[in-house]
Amino acid sequence: MNQIATPKFGVGAPVRRKEDADFISGKGHYTDDLKVAGSAHAVVLRSSLAFAKFTLGGLDDARAMEGVNLILTAADIEETNSIPCKAVLRQIDGSKHWVPKREVLCSDTVRFVGDAIAFIVADTIEQARAALEMIEVDYGDMDPAIGTEAALGEDAPLVWPEHGSNQAFHIGMGNKDAMEEAFQTAHHVTKIKVVNNRVVSNAVEPRACLGEFDTQSGRYTLTTGTQGGHAVRDVISKHILGIDPKDIRVVTPDVGGGFGTKIFTYLEYPLCLIAAKRLGRPVKWLQERTEHFVSDAHGRDNVSTAELALDENGRMTGLKVDVLANMGAYLHEFGPGIPGTGITMSSGLYDVPATWIEAKGVYTNTVPLDAFRGAGRPEALYLIERLADKAAYEIGMDPAEFRRQSFIADDALPYTTATGRTYDTGSFGAHLTKALEKAQYLTFAEREEESRAKGLYRGFGLSSYVEACAFPGGEEAKLELNANGTVTLLIGTQSNGQGHATAYGQIIAEQFGLQMDQVEMVQGDTDRVATGGGTGGSRSIPLGLPSVKAASETLVAKIKEIASEKLEVGVGDLTLEDGQVRVVGTDQQVSLVSVAESQESTLSAAEKVMQDECTYPNGTHVCEVEIDPDTGKTEVVNYVIVDDFGVTVNPMLLAGQVHGGAGQAISQALCEHTVYDEDGQLLSASFMDYHVARADDLPSFDFSTNNVPSTTNAMGIKGAGEAGSIGAAPAVMNAVQNALRKNAGVEHINMPATPIAVWTAIQEAQSAGS
Repeated sequence: MNQIATPKFGVGAPVRRKEDADFISGKGHYTDDLKVAGSAHAVVLRSSLAFAKFTLGGLDDARAMEGVNLILTAADIEETNSIPCKAVLRQIDGSKHWVPKREVLCSDTVRFVGDAIAFIVADTIEQARAALEMIEVDYGDMDPAIGTEAALGEDAPLVWPEHGSNQAFHIGMGNKDAMEEAFQTAHHVTKIKVVNNRVVSNAVEPRACLGEFDTQSGRYTLTTGTQGGHAVRDVISKHILGIDPKDIRVVTPDVGGGFGTKIFTYLEYPLCLIAAKRLGRPVKWLQERTEHFVSDAHGRDNVSTAELALDENGRMTGLKVDVLANMGAYLHEFGPGIPGTGITMSSGLYDVPATWIEAKGVYTNTVPLDAFRGAGRPEALYLIERLADKAAYEIGMDPAEFRRQSFIADDALPYTTATGRTYDTGSFGAHLTKALEKAQYLTFAEREEESRAKGLYRGFGLSSYVEACAFPGGEEAKLELNANGTVTLLIGTQSNGQGHATAYGQIIAEQFGLQMDQVEMVQGDTDRVATGGGTGGSRSIPLGLPSVKAASETLVAKIKEIASEKLEVGVGDLTLEDGQVRVVGTDQQVSLVSVAESQESTLSAAEKVMQDECTYPNGTHVCEVEIDPDTGKTEVVNYVIVDDFGVTVNPMLLAGQVHGGAGQAISQALCEHTVYDEDGQLLSASFMDYHVARADDLPSFDFSTNNVPSTTNAMGIKGAGEAGSIGAAPAVMNAVQNALRKNAGVEHINMPATPIAVWTAIQEAQSAGS
């Protein structure tokens, strides 16, 4: 049998990441690596209470301390505007919800532990910290609202008394009448209530920033790790400082992980710029890890109730969902949009004709909530897949077959859900079948007996997921032919470790006949890159790569046109290889260097391929766990993933994204526990108390694809950055639930299934049964 050779470059090539040589040899260049002569150093004074009125004392003494340059309070920056919420929703009653004002520095009231009170700048970080300790904060302590459900209670303290309620918004979608009719005629109804636990993103690199101001040009420069500098520039200029965006340059060097958290504009960014202008010197701020825990946007934190109506054959006929989404003390930049997007995915891959979904935002005196890897879609998928497993158990049906019979059929695609999502392509039963085969589902009982003989509980769980990503729009790509015959790409997506330079580079290298080291990517500089949508929602490759490919084709066409005149042949007779434009079948050629030198200005091409609809990656995760009933420890012993990502651009990069996403979700399911006490103190504000999964907590993943190209994307790509984080948590928790129900009679357990939580559930079930 003839084997098809793996391409060296281009779509489908397993090209090694070109970025890694620098990263693993210590040559990465992160924000804190930037050393600018004469820089001052800043720290933030943060609230130690969750809810309080306050006054400040000792400011004069602090300002007089050695090395102290500047101390900013709310009174010192009255000209600045509030930090905006950019996701304002239309509620069920047709109105737009109220948005509280979030000051850059609190003027008289703090609303969570970590809320910012003052900004201290000194010659050294030690001097800044000493001045911070000198400032006296006189708190008038108030009772905080803590807990997603408790905050809606009648006697709960109000985070915003002027609003009159801790309900931030109330949205809904679907057909309520049809849903109610489906439940009235249902043969069986399953109900579940689940907690999607709050998580702290904890990228390897905490945030940092350096603010500079040039007196001659009147322009600011902000250097900071972002997921897209253009958006940060625009929020600071248009919303906070009230200046022209052209007066701010945002530079993003290497970024050590983002996961959603680094999309946002945080208060330290405008404060460093303000301080730099007032002092006439650069101002640098570096976040400590505990600061990240108490100040950067958290993720998830939903309490959801769902009911599923089934007919006499066990097919899904109706779905009702109620979501309570904790928003924290303020509506963060995209905070309300997370449940807003998530509830549109509530029915998952299932053909549910009658659906009604509601979501309420809830104010609490805690760190605000916003996008974290998957941003609403993991929460929705977790709910429907835990519900599906419970429904299958209640009617005595195999959980895989229960799902299969309610899947949207292949011939029903494209399919528009009751919440308005249109899935274009896929074969949902096919990836379920492949995943079960690879996981050796039919012999699970044998492995279960082996575990039982060792005194362990073994459980089997699965989830079949779908997500919406690569949201409508486009990403301009500009390519330039350099004088030395290399090519430079300028693009406004922002790598946070995903490998964009490799993915884009392999397409460009193929088109131009170059090696990967002859392709340079420029990103993260709003002066050099004209526009940019940044990175988030798995958009970079699905939206960026079609534009890169189109720009490559346009620039190659220009090069061939110039070369055809030099070589006196037709354009169709030319090919680009090894830095040369060659006449096919002859030794005639002209170099790219020669083509570049023949032009009066840089030869370039820019293209922006637009996309009108989301893409919809989907797949099946299968998990097996072993639980030690004596300790409650859960070990993931087998994990299989079969995904439909449309067209695979680079299988090595793809596997890395899937492994990383699944690892984060397993960590949420089994380890990560964000705990506030009744006073609003974050008890899990360091890695001493907050367990993030380590390498030995994670399994070896069996990952493969069952791809059906997208019809909404120009290259058939569906996106993969968030998929692992969407499919994994319910698969793990369904496996845990399966093991506990069969062996200990535990009817329900929430995330995180920590050893103490699992052990306690076993003890309580045994006590109840005795």
